[in-house]
Amino acid sequence: MTRPNEFKALVVTETEEKQFTRRIETKTIEDLPDGDVIVKVHFSSLNYKDFLSATGNRGVTRNYPHTPGIDASGVVVESSASAFAPGDEVIVTSYDLGMNTAGGYGEYIRVPSGWVVPLPSGLTLREAMIYGTAGFTAALSVWRMVENGVKPEHGDILVSGATGGVGSIAVSILAKSGYGVVAVNGVVDESEYLKAIGARDVISIEEATDTSGRPMLKSRWAGSIDTVGGDILATSIKTVNPNGTVTCCGNVASHELPLNVYPFILRGVTLIGIDSQNCPMPIRAQTWEKLASDWKIEWLEKLTTEAPFEDLNAKIELMGQGKHKGRTIINIAGV
Repeated sequence: MTRPNEFKALVVTETEEKQFTRRIETKTIEDLPDGDVIVKVHFSSLNYKDFLSATGNRGVTRNYPHTPGIDASGVVVESSASAFAPGDEVIVTSYDLGMNTAGGYGEYIRVPSGWVVPLPSGLTLREAMIYGTAGFTAALSVWRMVENGVKPEHGDILVSGATGGVGSIAVSILAKSGYGVVAVNGVVDESEYLKAIGARDVISIEEATDTSGRPMLKSRWAGSIDTVGGDILATSIKTVNPNGTVTCCGNVASHELPLNVYPFILRGVTLIGIDSQNCPMPIRAQTWEKLASDWKIEWLEKLTTEAPFEDLNAKIELMGQGKHKGRTIINIAGV
């Protein structure tokens, strides 16, 4: 399988005025970082971390010019690693892709073979990017909760940030697995959407947030998948049933956790942090297999908006305006 030396990529550049601009430019394979696998990208997706990288957040990306895109699915065109051969369909998410390594918003990526997951049977390259890092994080959150003993008969699961990528897919996986799901609605009323993807009930941010400062609250949930942090996470911990489990994977609301130890020592609540970026490869591969089989969502398209490569910048701006919901996949190859 041959590949051209030149290709198109979205490049974020810092101006002399300390502003950040984005445009699709021509790059060469030699511009890519070192690695033993070159992948022709078919699809990528839009995540909050991509928005941060694309707008100059130094906590995500240290140096510019840079090509974001923490997700990519495509076909191997060159490999010096024995595990992969030209023509293999693969997924690359997490690790340093799109952060300080040129990412999926380019027609080609070059990465270490240790970052590459063979596409499981049961998933297309397009479906893999509907999931992307968000879906993988959601699945890993459910995995850890199930692994910790939370069963459908124990009660409802609260999902915060439920209209976002991680939250939407977590709602869907839980519902498919037989759990009753209560979704936290955002500023815009998306109750109809949340029920369409599996939520049994929907509550407001205000109902999910307690600011009284009380150390404990009446228990309501068998578990909680939190994607936002801050007061909602603290409230969910204080309202989970005895021996319940809370997973935490985001901090868009706040990185602070206003809490004391009482839920942990009086109710035996377990708080599990979800690190999808550096998840060990064996667990990563098993989680992708679950997404391709038992946890595959029949209504994936309800979560999804597809955009051509040329519209990527507009989609990034939409996320900055807080108008993004579900999953947006970017058709990099125009297939």
